[in-house]
Amino acid sequence: MDVIVVGAGVFGAWTAWQLLRRGQRVLLLDAHGAAHSRASSGGESRLTRSIYGADAVYTKMAAESLADWRWLSARAGLPILHPAGILMYFQRQEPFAQASIATHRELGLPLHVVERAELARRWPQADWEGIEFGLHQPDYGVLMARRAVQTLVAEFVAAGGEYRVAAVTPPVAGASRLESVKTSAGDAGGEQFVFACGPWLPKLFPNLLGSRIFPTRQEVFFFATPRGDERFGPLQLPGWAEFSAGDIYYGIPDLEGRGFKIANDVHGPAFDPDTGERRASPEGEADVRRYLARRFPAIASQPLVETRVCQYENTANGDFLIDRHPDLANVWLVGGGSGHGFKHGPAVGRYAADLVAGVSGAVVEPRFSLASKGSEQRREVH
Repeated sequence: MDVIVVGAGVFGAWTAWQLLRRGQRVLLLDAHGAAHSRASSGGESRLTRSIYGADAVYTKMAAESLADWRWLSARAGLPILHPAGILMYFQRQEPFAQASIATHRELGLPLHVVERAELARRWPQADWEGIEFGLHQPDYGVLMARRAVQTLVAEFVAAGGEYRVAAVTPPVAGASRLESVKTSAGDAGGEQFVFACGPWLPKLFPNLLGSRIFPTRQEVFFFATPRGDERFGPLQLPGWAEFSAGDIYYGIPDLEGRGFKIANDVHGPAFDPDTGERRASPEGEADVRRYLARRFPAIASQPLVETRVCQYENTANGDFLIDRHPDLANVWLVGGGSGHGFKHGPAVGRYAADLVAGVSGAVVEPRFSLASKGSEQRREVH
């Protein structure tokens, strides 16, 4: 193989797809299968947005990815992108919001400011008490995560890529190049290797990444909507997030009958993706019910219909890691995306594939470099 990509999540699958389009012979491996139940790219849904404060690099990547998500959605039998729109709302004039407006203006991208009176008129199913304004993006919406990754892997295979379910053991240290990876299905040799393993990256490279990538436990809740009430579906309610100092709650309308999704975006405790307990806590449910009582009172007392415990796998400040291994010249590391990375999958895949394939002019973005990664969690990217 020209390239072996380890990890069939959103970053790995899009990287494999883009490498294949560049004429590379690509093998894609995953220990449990694409978007499996423990993967950070698994689960039902993810918001997509380009609202990133002053972080223009992420605003551009989200905008560049939108056409690819529309393409993939058109290829699937069921929607991958639900164009419900995205609404981020604020209790006051946060610097993050003002920087987002300025960044979109500088890049020539649309972003609509919605004052409180207009919020109440357009979305009366929410209680807007204490909210000053919102930022609305009608062209964005919600991505069906597991469906997206599995559809893309199917497209990759149909186009000539090779895909196997096989677990990879940690590479042996001490060499200057990697000749092959040992897997549960035997050795696999290649010219170059991309490790896009999400929360398993610190397990495969413990000395290098054990103190640079932080898997954390995250709880997600789905609530029933009132019978016969369509106000909480994607035709009448966008994906949403409330941004206030030190606290972000986000949610997704009732898509495909799965329920009204809500989560607290605060980073949870350290988590092992292999052995961690995946039952949601009563404390987590109580926390989101308190938020619902304040902002979506018609949902607050509704039955809980589903929960999920997944994991983020962030770098210290939340920037992506996309860089060459410092000792293994033909190994690339792609990760650090959980919590906000899924929407950027297509752009990450293009960027990583250009680096791996040696496309002229492709250089490592300093913010994505291994050298920029600290060992103390201090979140800066939202």
